[in-house]
Amino acid sequence: MNTLRAIIFSFLLLFSFSCLAAVSSTLETCTKAVCITGEAEIRFPFRIDKIQPETCGFPGFDLTCDMKAQTLLNLPSGDFTVQGIDYGEQEIWLNDPNNCLPKRLLSLDLIGSPFRPGFSEDFTFFNCSQDYLTYKYKLNPIACMSGPNRTVFATNSATVIWYLSTYCSKIGTFPVPVEWTFHQVIASSDLDYNLRLKWDRPGCGSCVERGGTCGFKTNSTKVVCSSIPQRGIPRGARYAITVGVGVPAILCLLGLLCCMCGRIKTLTRRNTSLPEFNSIVAPQPAIVMGLDVETLAAYPKIVLGESRRLPKPDDITCSICLSDYRPKETLKTIPECQHCFHANCIDEWLKLNATCPICRKSPN
Repeated sequence: MNTLRAIIFSFLLLFSFSCLAAVSSTLETCTKAVCITGEAEIRFPFRIDKIQPETCGFPGFDLTCDMKAQTLLNLPSGDFTVQGIDYGEQEIWLNDPNNCLPKRLLSLDLIGSPFRPGFSEDFTFFNCSQDYLTYKYKLNPIACMSGPNRTVFATNSATVIWYLSTYCSKIGTFPVPVEWTFHQVIASSDLDYNLRLKWDRPGCGSCVERGGTCGFKTNSTKVVCSSIPQRGIPRGARYAITVGVGVPAILCLLGLLCCMCGRIKTLTRRNTSLPEFNSIVAPQPAIVMGLDVETLAAYPKIVLGESRRLPKPDDITCSICLSDYRPKETLKTIPECQHCFHANCIDEWLKLNATCPICRKSPN
């Protein structure tokens, strides 16, 4: 009877948890929005002013739509166009509405905003009166800041800084937010990639990665995570079991358990005179599985700029799908070997094979 009570108690406990899982935190009713089809999808913690209610966004994350239907974020140093938002990594990519982001970097101010650079590199800007083609280094000018009588360069190379200081006037040295820390000396860059910023509060990244919905609890300023899918049984199946089966299923199961217990006791009495045998179960071979979702989510991501610059210069093709990388595509890097792949390609690969497709190293 003690065994029967334990089985009944375990089942009732499991049923209670299933019912609780079906009840999620009540969030403010907010719908996703865009300024125009093809623009970044806006949801919590962001909101579009005058389109979504104030309770649908976190303070400091208000966006607007301009006359061209571009999505704009206002920072202390002015408006920037939103190129993309990664809600899981809590990152946003921005650019200049007038297509001259390098000039905006000279006066970039994030003080008082919820955003910060993901990574930064110090670049020194020079204003040169001579034709850049006459220099011994193959330098890449910033076209939107240059003119018929001057050429502007930006570099983080100490050698090039020394060289240009002889022929050009120094504009200044500025910390430039970059897409990743590449620890690479750049002779000259046109800084044509998007401005990459991160935010820390509200911390909804883990909720989004698990497929949940983040937002303010109704009539509260508390941020909660809701509607996280349960693994194993689809949400629709759980609701069907909870609502459709209910108490009758419990009663039927209890009756079946009682019958089974009685049957087991009868068989036990019949077999008391039989000799006992020890069953030996052969050990099962170990199965090598891929990486879990949490490990894959922690791998660094890279969003390619127009220059498609990567830490390894010859890394231009995804070795899984054999397609060349394109600007604004999201890549992932395996930290142990620094090989890059399309984020979707490497996620699917590492779920089944816990080794790098190129060098076969096993990620930790």
